[in-house]
Amino acid sequence: MSLPTVPHRVEFLHHPHPGLPHLTAWGIRIDGTDLRVLVAEATRTPWSLELDEDDDTPQEREEFLLRQHAPLHLDDDADGARARAHFLGDAPPHLRDRNTGALCLLGCSCGIDACWPMLAMVRATPTQVTWSGFYQLHRPEWGALPLGPYVFPRPAYEKALATPVPLAQDPLAPLLGEG
Repeated sequence: MSLPTVPHRVEFLHHPHPGLPHLTAWGIRIDGTDLRVLVAEATRTPWSLELDEDDDTPQEREEFLLRQHAPLHLDDDADGARARAHFLGDAPPHLRDRNTGALCLLGCSCGIDACWPMLAMVRATPTQVTWSGFYQLHRPEWGALPLGPYVFPRPAYEKALATPVPLAQDPLAPLLGEG
């Protein structure tokens, strides 16, 4: 007997893109935690196998983990239709893995979303939206990361997507010594 899935809560955020403040970013919180924090925790172990601990201080390693991805900069249109389509699973080809269909939920901190994407499968049904199978395209040896699945009630998901929370700065700026 399987346990019932507990629905998660998603918030979409609008704030200046980290490092490129002239661009608007689409940040994401799941159950109140920034997706970049969740990804940092999920990638801590694979990164520890690649990075030399003697090269950086513990604080520098934490900042690296948090800075490895950035919120997406999606071309804004007047009514947000492109962003809604993207987060409901209809991402443009350059923000999708052509082999799996997974789409980019976080981009690269350089400002080119497809450069270092965090991908996941996004499945929307009439009643829910599910994010699962998170992976880093450029690190196939990591496999699926220990994130999700996240199941969101579709009405609440669409409401959050239609009314992103406006913020004056990146919510992680204080953790990164920027706020």
